[in-house]
Amino acid sequence: MADPKGFLNHGREVAKSRPVDVRLKDWNEVYVPGSLLPIISKQASRCMDCGIPFCHNGCPLGNLIPEWNDYAYREDWSAASERLHATNNFPEFTGRLCPAPCESACVLGINQPAVTIKNVEVSIIDKAWDSGDVAPQIPERLSGKTVAVIGSGPAGLAAAQQLTRAGHTVAVYERADRIGGLLRYGIPEFKMEKRHINRRIEQMRAEGTRFRTGIEIGRDLKATDLKKRYDAVVIAAGATTARDLPVPGRELKGVYQAMEYLPLANKVQEGDYVTSPISAEGKHVVVIGGGDTGADCVGTAHRQGAASVTQLEIMPKPGEDRAPHQPWPTFPMLYKVTSAHEEGGERVYSVSTTHFEGDEDGNVQWLHMAEVEFIDGKLTQKPGTERKIPAQLVTLAMGFTGTDRENGVVEQFGLDLDERGNVARDADFQTNVPGVFVAGDAGRGQSLIVWAIAEGRSAARGCDRFLTGASELPAPIRPTDRSLMV
Repeated sequence: MADPKGFLNHGREVAKSRPVDVRLKDWNEVYVPGSLLPIISKQASRCMDCGIPFCHNGCPLGNLIPEWNDYAYREDWSAASERLHATNNFPEFTGRLCPAPCESACVLGINQPAVTIKNVEVSIIDKAWDSGDVAPQIPERLSGKTVAVIGSGPAGLAAAQQLTRAGHTVAVYERADRIGGLLRYGIPEFKMEKRHINRRIEQMRAEGTRFRTGIEIGRDLKATDLKKRYDAVVIAAGATTARDLPVPGRELKGVYQAMEYLPLANKVQEGDYVTSPISAEGKHVVVIGGGDTGADCVGTAHRQGAASVTQLEIMPKPGEDRAPHQPWPTFPMLYKVTSAHEEGGERVYSVSTTHFEGDEDGNVQWLHMAEVEFIDGKLTQKPGTERKIPAQLVTLAMGFTGTDRENGVVEQFGLDLDERGNVARDADFQTNVPGVFVAGDAGRGQSLIVWAIAEGRSAARGCDRFLTGASELPAPIRPTDRSLMV
């Protein structure tokens, strides 16, 4: 145990953010660099080393949270890093991007603010990189087996790294021009600077993983040909089919999916463009969707100089305390103020878009909406609540409905789908096609980054068993695991 009285002596203290007027002038991460280390030992001491650490259940990766909290309290950063990497390939990703279901399950959180698990995690891994404790883990021998991984998001990278370390020759295929999937082009720079991805890629290259960019399996290379080239295939292509909004005026110029808008802003930071081809500068921006992707659009629009930003959500405003049907240690739906929301804009709840209105040139100018409510479990529009707001740029951030069916991977492999439209798999994450495995959102549906990494690790174990008959790789989860925090 870190400090038996830590949770009594110290209150919760989180990372400090840079002033809004300062951070809106750049795209760097919003937190003050190095601000955590002076306080992190005290924060780690608040961990009570519970007899039953529910944070383990809250984390899909099964992170050894009390153990690395204890090491962080003692400032044994090398040991903390080892315990952190024992269950998580990329803690610098999860420490920045995960909504921290572990903190919702923290026993201290029953009647006090939870341990700052996420801040401790990112402090440990940042210190490990600075100290040189993160080194390539090159396999002692090669198996002679080859594996292709489709997709380079967190699930694909986790599967690739695990399989490479098991001694297999692994090639990762990515349809974009850079490795990282949604980590690269879906997450804005102010949430996670891409240098964190780049150095992991270099570590994986040193371990032996090979990367193939600009190749879309199903189009540029047939899935059947890929299957012939490799002994096994892991599909980690994500759930990339975005939910659309079929209302009048959807065809107007200026109405885009979030994943049409966000990647271009990231490409500006990569040096591909001087300014984004889809920019919010000087425009009234409306973001439809109240989740994390919507917040990413809000923060991006602020940095591009939007005249105004309004975020719409069809559901009612969440409460600030747990609802009775979301008791501890489940992951509650609470009102959340992200760094993007701190920067300005308006959030409107319980509204539904009825149609868009454009000018004579076909550019969107107005968004018409109405208030809605649930009556007998059915979403119903309130009469007399219709109104319109200016909208010269609209982004649709309403989630994803499944994996891409248009590129031909599902059909070319002959894959079965489950009742939710995701790629079906067995307990080893193997599809109905022997030697073809699936991990992450492609098999699970849209979910969290921690689930993606956990599934990538588990699919790697199943693939390793298929190739060699046994596996020493860990398997954190089973594909049927559907925790209440999803």
